[in-house]
Amino acid sequence: MRERPDQRKRRGPRLKHLPVRTCIACRARDLKRTFVRIVRTPEGTLAIDPTGKRSGRGAYLCRRFSCWERAATTDVLERALRIPVPQEFRDELLRWADLHVRRDDAPAPETPPEQEDQL
Repeated sequence: MRERPDQRKRRGPRLKHLPVRTCIACRARDLKRTFVRIVRTPEGTLAIDPTGKRSGRGAYLCRRFSCWERAATTDVLERALRIPVPQEFRDELLRWADLHVRRDDAPAPETPPEQEDQL
């Protein structure tokens, strides 16, 4: 049987696509699962979405406390979500970060490119 020209022979298993996202505060790029998503729902409410699966416009923060402080005190979150961020939600960001995010300012560990191909 003849092979069609648009079908190329593959060498080995197909690599899975791994989504990469950028932190809105420090602009660090890493795999999506290493970030926490802040979402503006279709109803216009703001929520912290650690699963990253809620519907709506999202912005990502890495797991450094300084990035969460910056998102709570500056307008980076407003620009990313295109909505005014009320003070109550800014306070909620800091409370969530106190419980779930490390306080040191060491850069978040990144997955080396050779490991990304294996995942």
